[in-house]
Amino acid sequence: MIKGQKVVCVNDSFPELVRAIYKELPVKDRIYTIREVFLGREKVVKGGDTATVGLLLEELHNPKDPFHKGEQELGFSSERFAPLNELPDEQEEEAAAGVLQGSWAN
Repeated sequence: MIKGQKVVCVNDSFPELVRAIYKELPVKDRIYTIREVFLGREKVVKGGDTATVGLLLEELHNPKDPFHKGEQELGFSSERFAPLNELPDEQEEEAAAGVLQGSWAN
């Protein structure tokens, strides 16, 4: 997953604690744009000792993480999202043109 990539939320089940401290949460089946990718903690409360890939999303903004010394914004585990398989418009048009040309060649 990279900055600027479109992803779709596949898991929007959050514990009550997360619902209490986050301002905005992703919704299953909605599409989002990755704003930042970072190495995050596995658990929010009291800091976890294992790491996970975290995401910040263009469409959602949340408070600062109270346990992060750098005051990073609260993010989401990348495991809650799947990459959206979409081509940029120009590549999509080229692919469609290639399919049409190929079908006429047969």
